[in-house]
Amino acid sequence: MMTGNDIRRSFLEYFTRQSHTIVKSSSLVPDKDPTLLFTNAGMVQFKNVFLGQERLPYARAASSQKCLRISGKHNDLEAVGRDTYHHTFFEMLGNWSFGDYYKAEAIEWAWELLTREWSLPKEKLWATVYLDDDEAERLWARISGLPAERIRRFGEKENFWEMGETGPCGPCSEIHLDRGPEACDRKGLVGHVCQVNGDCARYIELWNLVFIQYNRKDNRELEELPSKHVDTGMGLERITAVLQNVLSNYDIDYMRELTAAVETLTGKRYGADAAADISFRVIDDHARAVSFLIADGVMPSNEGRGYVLRRLLRRAARHGRLIGLKEPFLYQVASTVGKVMGEAYPELRTEAQRIREIIRNEEERFSETLEKGLVILEDAAAKLKRQNQKTLPGDVAFRLYDTYGFPLDLTEDILRAENISVDQQGFENLMETQRSRGREARAIAMDVFDQVAVADAVTATKFVGYDHLEAESTVVALYANGASRTEAREGDVIDLLTAVTPFYGESGGQVGDRGTITSARGDVIQVMDTQHPTPQLTVHRAQVKRGRIQLGDKVHLEVDQKNRQKTRLNHSATHILHAVMREQLGSHVRQAGSLVTPDRLRFDFNHTGAISDEKLADIETTVNDRIRQDAAVSIEETSFDDALRKGALAFFGDKYGDRVRVVKIGDFSTELCGGTHVHHSGQIGIFKLHAEAGVAAGVRRVEAVTGEGALGLIRRYEDDLKQIGHMLRAGEDSAVERVRRLLQQQKELEKEIDRLRAQLGKNQIPDILARKEKINGIDVLISCVDGVDPKQLRELADQLKEQMPHGFIFLASQGDNGVNLVASTSTDLAKRIHAGNIIKEVAPIVGGGGGGRPDFAQAGGKNPARTDEALAEVKKIVSAKLS
Repeated sequence: MMTGNDIRRSFLEYFTRQSHTIVKSSSLVPDKDPTLLFTNAGMVQFKNVFLGQERLPYARAASSQKCLRISGKHNDLEAVGRDTYHHTFFEMLGNWSFGDYYKAEAIEWAWELLTREWSLPKEKLWATVYLDDDEAERLWARISGLPAERIRRFGEKENFWEMGETGPCGPCSEIHLDRGPEACDRKGLVGHVCQVNGDCARYIELWNLVFIQYNRKDNRELEELPSKHVDTGMGLERITAVLQNVLSNYDIDYMRELTAAVETLTGKRYGADAAADISFRVIDDHARAVSFLIADGVMPSNEGRGYVLRRLLRRAARHGRLIGLKEPFLYQVASTVGKVMGEAYPELRTEAQRIREIIRNEEERFSETLEKGLVILEDAAAKLKRQNQKTLPGDVAFRLYDTYGFPLDLTEDILRAENISVDQQGFENLMETQRSRGREARAIAMDVFDQVAVADAVTATKFVGYDHLEAESTVVALYANGASRTEAREGDVIDLLTAVTPFYGESGGQVGDRGTITSARGDVIQVMDTQHPTPQLTVHRAQVKRGRIQLGDKVHLEVDQKNRQKTRLNHSATHILHAVMREQLGSHVRQAGSLVTPDRLRFDFNHTGAISDEKLADIETTVNDRIRQDAAVSIEETSFDDALRKGALAFFGDKYGDRVRVVKIGDFSTELCGGTHVHHSGQIGIFKLHAEAGVAAGVRRVEAVTGEGALGLIRRYEDDLKQIGHMLRAGEDSAVERVRRLLQQQKELEKEIDRLRAQLGKNQIPDILARKEKINGIDVLISCVDGVDPKQLRELADQLKEQMPHGFIFLASQGDNGVNLVASTSTDLAKRIHAGNIIKEVAPIVGGGGGGRPDFAQAGGKNPARTDEALAEVKKIVSAKLS
């Protein structure tokens, strides 16, 4: 029997013999099309070739492409698990012609591979063509010998293929296999008829041959492409099931290995329970999908691709719960994915540790809220049933999403078994309200900007600051305190607009310029900040320092050159840092936020886990190496598509216009950027990392300085080291060792203090036990203890408990900063005297809080003066419970 790996290899070898170039699978994250969420077909990496915008050194290609269909036009998520042949992640075997061969060769080779190489029975195969594709129908009859009744015509839904809402498309021809009546999965459905495209598992599509000759435009019109192309796609999982003679894609060899891993974790057997089988299939599918997504650089987040990854992880977690897996498990199944598919896709092995860590971290985070969310959902569903209703209110679904991290499709999936739908409109209304609040919070607080943006009299500001730091212009608008003005006088804080400006308005993470504006009369206006309320307008936030300024005044604008230069150094260094991090940490690194000021740079990026000091040192060294190369910085304005062809980084969800600015530093950094930059990397001088930390789940932050700022930081470090050496009466070279010895001595002294305190506590035990009393025959000890810290107080309670195996102990210890409380109850009394509940009730008396188990609890308080009052209340509570 051929394995899945054998079949993949056989396909590629066959097309190698047909003079095709074997192309490596591209990433699930399209690098040339940020408008597309995921690679959903093999042709995605060739989109620009089909559009005539890119030429390749070969005219024929073949590959096995990793694909994900979970969004937009192609979304198989809801069907996954519920049948045996849908997947979110799958491999697509494909061959392509770029203006070379066309329909005849595509049909001939497909037929030959299926029937001659793989020996599929001809009498079981069917072909479909587009409604008006007479040529394809004739070719099928001639090449395959299929009778007319087994060549069917279908409309646009079945036989016209499109990559997305726009882009290359064309009529297609599909090859279907009749697997026999026993394969039908809709036998009990009234009115169902097994037939090609009849929506059951008897007739399954094996291979789609797309004849690309059109481009779908934004207005939905079709335009002829410069050349005609062939794009074919065949799911590896499906053809493997056929060749291995199994009815389910999930029963093929490498999917069964994933199932076996889940069986081991659960102790359950796949095939024994139809409901559990759905969860097995979902987990198998999602384990592959999340492994490949993470390997290709996607990180869990609440937007874009990251949110899709998070949804998959959380759906898998919920299905794991259904079959008894309450602890993190998917990371273990992902390890099996790497073992099974790592030979064909080496990135699964090189990124194995990172894949496991990210999945486990996400599983642990979600497990904290999953249980609570499920309880809320179960209660809501039960209430609906009692009320004879079938729709979950949108506010409940939104609360599950917003508070407990339940994606809407997860809520819908859970409720589907109860035949309950979700009020999607209500949910979306609340989502929009939340988005609106976010937009308002991010909006510039000054209403004047909105006024400026719509003022008919104000035309777009012409920015000349890339080439000039000074300019002559005219004042076209003045605002103060939210109102339009014709004049401002000395001391007034204003928002000033000119027709032309060299001042850079804050955008892209780079802060706005500062400087001065002077009038022909000698009036002086100090610019404190520059903003971009809209892409077309630049607003100078300023104060009139001398004289006055009037609407229509001729003015001279001058940017603070020193500040601008420092900002340029930091911005160019940010680009170099980004490139180096992608090299050293992986291509998953992408900018998640940045701040570029004259004094420092801050760079947020997608990555999980802290970066080691050694790795940070390597990154810093490499950035400085690139700076010393004194690489030329070239900047050009070009079309967005041309920028992508030149290798510029662009990310899904970012907004780009038709014309973009490309900043290229040497041969190691190319980014789309509207900021200001140096002319050669050597001008940056020196780069020094200052800090690294996590700022959100899956997002890290580094801060750094350059040029004079870096020298200043290094000198401060040197001065600090000199001062430490002086205080220790040691040279700079031996200061670190002296500090290490002092810390070791301190640690030893602290241990000795702890030992003495513990001994002091032990010495008090006889005196403390003497305060024990009996309440209704039960030993009760309520006392204040001197000179022990919280840890020692707990240990003392344990030691006293050994002397009082049947009773209740409550201890308080006062200190300079407050009071600590401990309650301990023997097991036989825990139900009557709940230690945690007593602590909760008493701790507020001393200005604190706490809690714990029935047999042990602790708390802290800020008001030791009321300790006696708290102890009296404890006695009162215990006496009542034992009466």
